[in-house]
Amino acid sequence: MRRAIALALENVRSAAGGPFAALIVKDAQVIAEGTNRVTSTNDPTAHAEIVAIREACRALQNFQLEGCDLYTTCEPCPMCLGAIYWARPSRIFYAATGAEAAAAGFDDKFIHEELTRPVSQRQIPTTQILHRDSQAIFEAWARQPNKKLY
Repeated sequence: MRRAIALALENVRSAAGGPFAALIVKDAQVIAEGTNRVTSTNDPTAHAEIVAIREACRALQNFQLEGCDLYTTCEPCPMCLGAIYWARPSRIFYAATGAEAAAAGFDDKFIHEELTRPVSQRQIPTTQILHRDSQAIFEAWARQPNKKLY
């Protein structure tokens, strides 16, 4: 965790991105590091945890992080938490709380609230279209003999 905190501080001082960093560790070895790159890459998904997950998956040549631990300088936001669960590491360790991030101007409370609302009541209008047509996609997937489940 000390390495993640040092990376986050370096990221702030270099103005490369926000005050967040994450590490992926397997068998007591750091296999990937990530810092927040949202503003430097103009990518709203470039949170430290996601950057680290992408690097770790490349290093391991696997889309899952079984047997890995994720260390992050802050309690993960909803997007990162979703990515973490899809990656399936063994454990998550975090330093700062979401409330502390909110006090620094990084408040994701509204996203947590949006996720609990029915789709029809969310702030960004969301409309289902071509539902029946979309079923062909899942039918094709179900028939695919060589599919790799995740």
